Amino acid sequence: MSINNINSAWAAVAPILREFSFYDIKDIVKLAGFDIEVLSKLGSDGNKAKLVNEIESCFMGFSDDKKSRYLTIVLEEILERRNKLNVNYDPEEKLQYNLNRLGWKLIDNKVIPIDILDSSDLNELDPSARIDLVKAAVRFRDGDLSGSILSACSAVDSVLERIYAEKSLGDVKDSAFQERCKKALDATGVYRLIDKQLSDINWKEGSLKIFSNNLQGSLNQAANVMQSLRNDMSDAHGTKPVLRSLAFDSIKWAQIIVRLLSEKVDD
Repeated sequence: MSINNINSAWAAVAPILREFSFYDIKDIVKLAGFDIEVLSKLGSDGNKAKLVNEIESCFMGFSDDKKSRYLTIVLEEILERRNKLNVNYDPEEKLQYNLNRLGWKLIDNKVIPIDILDSSDLNELDPSARIDLVKAAVRFRDGDLSGSILSACSAVDSVLERIYAEKSLGDVKDSAFQERCKKALDATGVYRLIDKQLSDINWKEGSLKIFSNNLQGSLNQAANVMQSLRNDMSDAHGTKPVLRSLAFDSIKWAQIIVRLLSEKVDD
């Protein structure tokens, strides 16, 4: 993520921070890790707008990693202290609005680029995958591409484990990632559901069959690609070279697979 993008996220948060009292502002940034010695010298005249501007000047000098951590904690503190605000709006809604306009999304108190994850998408997915999908997005945002791929695969694995148990498919560890995905998707009946839905809107049988075969094939290949990326582009220490575009794609593929595995299918 470029420095300009991180700075734009701060620009969405700063106006809400100014709504707090002078001392609350200091407490919030202190808890976020702002240098106490530096902070003691800021806002000497008690002007909170000037205080936030001075904090912003210091923020601009942080490293990208430090900016991300700092911003996340400031957001958490703002939302926890919302009852102290004397405003006629919901600070979370205002933060969402400010961030959305600048290409960001607030999900689970974490600032994530809107093109990676959307909260409306997450709400429709299996809850067991949510934590890992958010983690994958945060890691991608922070430049940990290897960790992002691992978390994207973990999001799918968490749903696979549930389905394997519910459908009595055996030990989930006995097969490779690609085979696990194929077996679980077949077992859920999601393909039959999609066929029925398309048939209900008058798709012709020939077109439906071609589409179904292509859908199953594309998901099988996506699982294979994710499996390859996890094997060849991710490790616990992040030492393997990673292509940013493929790390981004792995999150999207994980969302698609998890979405289909999350479909409610009547037996």
